[in-house]
This record gives sequence, structure tokens and C-alpha cells, in this order.
Amino acid sequence: MSDVLSLPSGAMRRPRLCVLANGAPVAGAQHAELVANNHYAADRFRVSVALGADPAMGADFWSAADALTLDVQIGFLPDGAPEGAAAWISLVQGDVDLLSVDPIGGTVRLDGRDRTALLIEARTQETFSNRTSSEIATILAGRHGLTAAVAATTTPVGRYYEIEHDRITLDAFSRATTEWDLLVWLAEREQFDVWVAGSTLYFQPASDAVSTMVLEPGALIDLSMERALTLARDIEVTVKSWNSRQQNAFTQTARSGSGGAPASNTPASYVYVRPNLTPDQALKIAQGRLTELSRHERVILASMPGELTLTPRTQIALTGTGTAFDQTYFIDRIERRLSVRGGFTQRVRARNVSLGSTATPPGDLVLSTVPNP
Repeated sequence: MSDVLSLPSGAMRRPRLCVLANGAPVAGAQHAELVANNHYAADRFRVSVALGADPAMGADFWSAADALTLDVQIGFLPDGAPEGAAAWISLVQGDVDLLSVDPIGGTVRLDGRDRTALLIEARTQETFSNRTSSEIATILAGRHGLTAAVAATTTPVGRYYEIEHDRITLDAFSRATTEWDLLVWLAEREQFDVWVAGSTLYFQPASDAVSTMVLEPGALIDLSMERALTLARDIEVTVKSWNSRQQNAFTQTARSGSGGAPASNTPASYVYVRPNLTPDQALKIAQGRLTELSRHERVILASMPGELTLTPRTQIALTGTGTAFDQTYFIDRIERRLSVRGGFTQRVRARNVSLGSTATPPGDLVLSTVPNP
């Protein structure tokens, strides 16, 4: 059962920002923007620092820096506690991609990505055909000094390749493949999730969130609720494939049913063409795409006081609106901002959990197989 978390109360809050550059505290950190996402992509940060706050970190120091690794931390200072007594929580760690010095305005801006960037920037031509997905994830994590939180898998990835010569890791264009592309491809085949948090690479089964935050309109700064009416209808996803080994073409279809819609309702149809799949693989892709599309039917955008609990892999339960939007949502993106003038706020984008408003469960998906004529 999920834990239920609550938003910060209206009591006085004293948020504080701490930035470490190559392990050393940076004086004069004024502003931070942190973006965490659930899209197989790197989290991002932007930090502004006042020049002159630390004589050792003037414009000459920043302009001569060749490599910078930031650890951006936020904490709350308890009432009555002296400065420096905040319990810091690290929200993002990674290398700076862009450094901008403004000597007139007296600021330095540091933009970068979390440690996912280490894998995104690493090219690979390796196929690891005799390795399992979990072994590959562990190997790649070790190459970049990351701790591996990896769930064991048993299938050698060579079985996924089979005779699929179109796979980028096996052809002449493999130099364009990155280690991150490979991990994402493997995660999709294993129905896993893959992400980096801090200095840890996670490669684990995709599952429901382990905690849920309850949102009530009265605790929010603003709230926008959107519904895609196209996706509110029945959705039909078709995957077409030609299997070179079996010398056969086939079509697999997955469909969500809308109990409240008229029988004559024409479903929203989506078609994907993928080479060299087995019927089971095509069905899994169809079911996966159906789930992804259905989860975009209802979207909420909520601004609220900043807190340090939510992650892109928790859920939020909206209550108190008195509408059909009162349900549970997957977090899509979290944007946190902390500044001297603006305080600490965050904006959350989330998608509905259920398959449509009255969709049938995944076990009732319709499958059809059409042989090559």
C-alpha cells in the first residue's frame, strides 16, 4: 500500500540553497532552477552565483574552469536554528555544460545535466550479445563510477537481436549509438525503467510508484486540468511487422474499450511499423503504446510551495475539485525554483494513471493476427 504524503503546511518555512562545486561550498548562490523528468532523459539544473561573495571564486576563477561538477542541495532551516543548521537534501548532481560570466551584473550562471549525461555522451559499438541486460547495466555503471542498483535479468541480449540487422548496434552506423541509447533499448525490451539519481544508476522493473502525495486545491498556488477528448474515445493501436526468419507478415492490435461510449463510436487509431518482430513482441509493443497514449487523456499542471519529497517516480492523488479529475496521476515533470526574491516553489506536470476514463483493463486487450496473403 502506498504511503500518503502531505504538502508543507502554512507554517513559516525557511528554505536554503547549498551548492558544491567539485566538492567545495560555493558562497553567494542566489538562484536555482531544477528540472526532474520521467522521460529516459537527464535531469537539468541552472544555478546563479554572485561574483565576489567568495574572493577565491571571482570572475578569473570561473573563466579559467575547465571542468565543474555541481551538487545542488536544498534544505529547510528549523525555526530558531542558526544559519547552516539546515538538513540538506541533494536534488541533482552532475557536470556543468555551459558557464556564463556577467562581470557587469556580477553573476555567474551554471547550466548542466545530472550524471545521465555521462552515458549520453559515451559512444559505443559493443553489442554484448552474450550478456544479459542487467550485466550490461552493471558494466556501464562501473565505467562511469556509478553505483549500480540493478535487478537481475536472465535473457542474453543476443536473443533480442536475432537476425535483426537493422539494429543500430550491429550495423555500420553503430558509432551513432550511445551507452544511454543501449540501456533505454534494453529497458524497453525487459519492460524495465532506467534512470540516474545522484551517483546511482537504476535499472529495475517498471512498477507503480511506492508513495503518493495528496493534493488539495486549497494548498496549491494554481491548478490547470486538461483532457484530450481524442484520447477519451476508444483507442486502437496496431503494430505491423514482417519477420524475415518466418517469411511472414502479421498485424497485432490492442484496444481499450470505453464503456460509456456508443457502440458506433469510431476508435482513435494509431499504426506502427516495426521490422523483424515475433507476434508476441508486436503485441507487447501494441499494449505498451496503448498504455502510453491512454495515460495522456487527463493532464494536470499544479504550482505549489516547494518541497523535497516528490520525484518523477512517485504519484499524486488530486482530491477536492468535485470533478472527474479527482484521481491518481503519474508525475511527468517537476520544475523547482529557489531564489532570494521568489522563494521556493515548484510546478508539477502529471498524467492520469488509468487506461482512459472507463477503459477495460490490460488483460482484456483485443488481439488479432493477420497472416500474409
